[in-house]
Amino acid sequence: MSYLYICSEKDEMCGALQPFFYFNCLIVMIERIAVNKIIEEWLVEKDYFLVDVSVSADNRIVIEIDHAEGVWIEDCVDLSRFIESRLDREQEDYELEVGSAGIGQPFKVLQQYLNHIGCEVEVLGLDGKKHVGILKSANEEQFVVEVEKKVKPEGAKRPKLVQEEIIFTYKDIKYTKYLISFK
Repeated sequence: MSYLYICSEKDEMCGALQPFFYFNCLIVMIERIAVNKIIEEWLVEKDYFLVDVSVSADNRIVIEIDHAEGVWIEDCVDLSRFIESRLDREQEDYELEVGSAGIGQPFKVLQQYLNHIGCEVEVLGLDGKKHVGILKSANEEQFVVEVEKKVKPEGAKRPKLVQEEIIFTYKDIKYTKYLISFK
C-alpha cells in the first residue's frame, strides 16, 4: 500500500504557502520461511522436490522445483496457483516465478545428485580443475565420480585408459552439473 500526503509549507521568499508532496510507501516483506511452508504443503504426496526458493527485497519470489523424470509446465502452473491462493495480494504485493531447476545448471540439493546417479556430470573443484565422469553414488557428506584417466604403465609404449573413482565433499567443489550428451 502507498499513501500520498499533500502538505503546505511557507515559502520564505514570498511568504506564500507552497504545496509539497510526501510519499509514504509501506511494503510488506514476504518471508522465505512462509513461502517454504506453502511449497512443502503442495509437495505432500508428490514426487517433486524443492531445489531453491529466493525472495528479494522487492518481493520477487523465484521457486525452482525438480522431478526425477523432469518438470511439467502444468505442475508449475498448479504450484503457482496454489501459492497465490495462500498469499493475499492486498497485503503483499509480489512477483511470482515458478520453474524447473534447469538442465545443465549446478546441482543445489542432494536429491539432484541422487537422481543423476549413473549419468555423466562435470565437477569443478575449488582448485579450478574440472573432472568429467559418471556419478556413482552420493550421500549427505560426499559423492563419487568415476573418471577415465590415461596412465602409462611402466615399460609400456603407450598410455592406457583406466577408470578411477574420485571422492568429493560438497565443501571442496564450486559446482557439479549434469552434462548433456548428443552422442
